[in-house]
Amino acid sequence: MAQRIDGIIPVMLTPFTDAGEIDYPGLARLIEWYLANGADALFAVCQSSEMQFLSLAERVELAKFVVTTVNGRVPVVVSGHISDDLDTQVEELTAMAATGGDALVLVTNHLDPKNEGSDAFRRHLSYLLERLPSDIPLGLYECPAPYRRLLSDEELRLCIDSGRFVLLKDVSCDLPTVTRRLKIAEGSGLAIINANAAIARDAMRAGSPGFTGVFTNIHPDLYRWMRLSGDRHPELADELATFLVVAAVSESLGYPAFAKMYHQRLGTFGSIRCRVIQYDVRERFWALDAVLDKVVAGTDAFRAKIAALPAE
Repeated sequence: MAQRIDGIIPVMLTPFTDAGEIDYPGLARLIEWYLANGADALFAVCQSSEMQFLSLAERVELAKFVVTTVNGRVPVVVSGHISDDLDTQVEELTAMAATGGDALVLVTNHLDPKNEGSDAFRRHLSYLLERLPSDIPLGLYECPAPYRRLLSDEELRLCIDSGRFVLLKDVSCDLPTVTRRLKIAEGSGLAIINANAAIARDAMRAGSPGFTGVFTNIHPDLYRWMRLSGDRHPELADELATFLVVAAVSESLGYPAFAKMYHQRLGTFGSIRCRVIQYDVRERFWALDAVLDKVVAGTDAFRAKIAALPAE
């Protein structure tokens, strides 16, 4: 049976130097930060990693570096699935499968690139499954770019019935959909991991075994505490859930540069350079540093409240 992959799964940033090259020493420090702050697994070479702006060689090198640095301490899942042409997808996914990751994640919109519906999805999925290595577990990611392509219930059942899939990064952002999918996947070995902060606590209470939203780059430990201990401290957990929702709204203020600003403050890496963003985030989003100040203050306040709880 394939290894179960769940819990708090940060969607990894890619640090760049000011010159635009991947900052591998910074990436090594970032990996250690994730592991020290509650990550149960890592999602490498995803949208937060700016995978659409990395060459195939860079995507492969990045994934190999993460796998090697983690060295089995937690599972590492990789994607790098950015192409629409099926033969190109086979090339890139085969290369990513060889990087040593614990699962290879397929992006749902590239399984139906023209948004033609379930027939196209089934054809493209079948084409890939026949050509990808059969010994690597697979995941699914409803990536918002280039468009959010949600799975139908029938498509989810098809993937479960294949026996190949171990997780879905759910981007439905809808609690009834998450709850329905949890019921469909019950007993299958496929984990439905919600990625939306607004429903994070409710999805966990409904049975979603983790969280994989973008603010795992700021406070993964708070999501982990909410998952593991929230029901024993419901008032604090509800208060925390509200803060996490409000904090996550700042994703719209120049993410992933916003998250890189946080790590620049921590000293994880030196530059907030992004390939996906070609503008000055501070010029576009006024008082951005003040917003980050408040997110940091709230994060520290909740960490202090949690630390002050009686030992369990």
